[in-house]
Amino acid sequence: MTALTAPPNPPTEPVAEPAAAGRTKPPGRGVRAGRTLHGGRLSYLILAVALLFSAFPFYWTIVAASRSNADLAKVPPSLLPGPNLIGNFEAVLEQADIGKALLNSLIVSGSITVGTVLCSTLAGFAFAKLRFRGRGMLLALTIGTMMIPPQLGVIPLFMLIAELQWVNQLQSVILPGLVSAFGVFFMRQYLVQSLPDELIEAARVDGASYARIFWSIVVPIARPGMAVLGMLTFMAAWNDFFWPIIALSSQNPTVQVALRQLGGGYVHDQSVIMAGTLLGTLPVLLVFGLLGRQIVGGIMQGAVKG
Repeated sequence: MTALTAPPNPPTEPVAEPAAAGRTKPPGRGVRAGRTLHGGRLSYLILAVALLFSAFPFYWTIVAASRSNADLAKVPPSLLPGPNLIGNFEAVLEQADIGKALLNSLIVSGSITVGTVLCSTLAGFAFAKLRFRGRGMLLALTIGTMMIPPQLGVIPLFMLIAELQWVNQLQSVILPGLVSAFGVFFMRQYLVQSLPDELIEAARVDGASYARIFWSIVVPIARPGMAVLGMLTFMAAWNDFFWPIIALSSQNPTVQVALRQLGGGYVHDQSVIMAGTLLGTLPVLLVFGLLGRQIVGGIMQGAVKG
């Protein structure tokens, strides 16, 4: 009998371990995910210089509003706030009805802002996502109105408000600014990028009307863009001087019309004028403080892809 011998074991080859999924080593030295990037000293220096140049005019307004006209005429002028801020505020209240002017500007600017944001968002949604005949031509006409100087429409507009007996009334300033061609174009461009067509199609399949789609889908998505447009519109309406001085009188003014009544005389009192300017600037800063988070959120939302 022959003994059976076991076959020799086959040579064992080293088995390569499977590469971990997603662990691909990038070539070269890269930046780790989640690592915070820090700017260099030059970056902080540039930012500090830019902040200084941006904030100095507002700081100088505070300094000038708190000093006398003689202090401002000195060379070099003082760069520190003085003790006359309350006195200059009292002079502003004596020379002009600044309280009524602030209320009128708040009503006018708030109404124009709400109307412009609402109408521009509605029109922007229609131009961005709805299909209707003549859409391109209407959009081109809307954008084309931005090229017409507003001074050309002053005489026909004044004739219209005179026919309606609205001279020296706030609606003569509010109604012409309720719709903005820039606002329509701005919201149209924002919704084209931020509003997916699939959301609208899914809502239409579920039976939602266009009004329900606008309030439940479009408005939450467009909120950052609406905040930016609202801030820009409020600032433009608050600082408008040309049309309010034509449509309103000194007995029913806005802030910008009331400021021209300050510091009158042979020598203009610049400290009183600066005090009135400071009072007229505070509401704009308040609006920016309220909408600042929405504005920054909209910028960050537009910067993140994926």
